[in-house]
Order: sequence, then C-alpha cells, then structure tokens
Amino acid sequence: MSGTKYVDSEGFLYTAPVREQGNIYKPNNKMMGDELSEKAVHDVHTKEIDLVNRDPKHLNDDVVKIDFEDVIAEPEGTHSFDGIWKASFTTFTVTKYWFYRLLSAIFGIPMALIWGIYFAILSFLHIWAVVPCIRSYLIEIQCISRVYSICIHTFCDPLFEAIGKVFSSIRATVRKEI
Repeated sequence: MSGTKYVDSEGFLYTAPVREQGNIYKPNNKMMGDELSEKAVHDVHTKEIDLVNRDPKHLNDDVVKIDFEDVIAEPEGTHSFDGIWKASFTTFTVTKYWFYRLLSAIFGIPMALIWGIYFAILSFLHIWAVVPCIRSYLIEIQCISRVYSICIHTFCDPLFEAIGKVFSSIRATVRKEI
C-alpha cells in the first residue's frame, strides 16, 4: 500500500492508503484486469467436455458395466464349440456396442432435452418454493418452540424434580444367598 502523506491537527504524519490494484471496476493493474476479463468471458454453458473420460464422477461404475462374462457363462462339463463361444462373444459385444450407439443417436438428444427440462423445473421449485417454505416453517416454529419450552419448564420440571426427590431416598441392596 502506498499513498500521499498528510499531517493531522496534532502534528502526526499519516499516509492515505491507496489500493495498488486500483478500483475493482477499473483496474490499473494489468494482471488484475486480465483476471477480471477472463472471468467475464468464462461461461459454464460452453465449458469443454472430456470426450475420453465421460463419467468423471463415476456415476455408473457398478450399474452398467456388463460384459459377456457377466451375462453368459458355461459351467464345467457343458461347453459349446470354441468357435461358437468366440462368435457368441463377438456377437454380444458388437451388438451391445452398436445398439447402444444407435439408441444414443436416436434418443440421446430428446432424453437430454427432457432431463434438462426436468432438472430446470426441479431447481426452480427448490429455489423458489421448497427453501422459502422450509425457512418460513422454521421461523414460525421458533415461536411455537418457545411456548412449548416455557410450558415444559413450568409444568414438567417441578413434577420430575419432585418425583426425583421422592425416589432419591430409596436404597437398593443386592444380596447373594448361597
């Protein structure tokens, strides 16, 4: 921090603080100006997606990883011909791969549209209906909570205190007779 120096009425020397980065709306520091312009240009809707790792949060690790061995297995003693087994493996794998691609091509964009609308509605309702209702309920319940607390302390505390004093004089001993 740097600034101009001035003397107050008692003769003490002070410096007026000045932000070295400048005003946050008009930065005079080039690096700060670049950071602000980068933040303004960055848009979450156009972020780059990873085409290699399409499940970075591992949502489907245990659900849809189905291989040939998970579905079809021949126990000992009942084996088909090796060629049939290899052809079955190839048919299963290729069919699953291409049929998934075909279904994704046909239904992927409409389903993305439907799920986008669904989660937009869900977010809207959560932000504009659920959270305000819960907050309103919590504010209103505080008043009831105070009245309930006063009633409990007024009526139940003396009762339980008296019962505790009555039973506090009871002594129990355990004897083992042989």
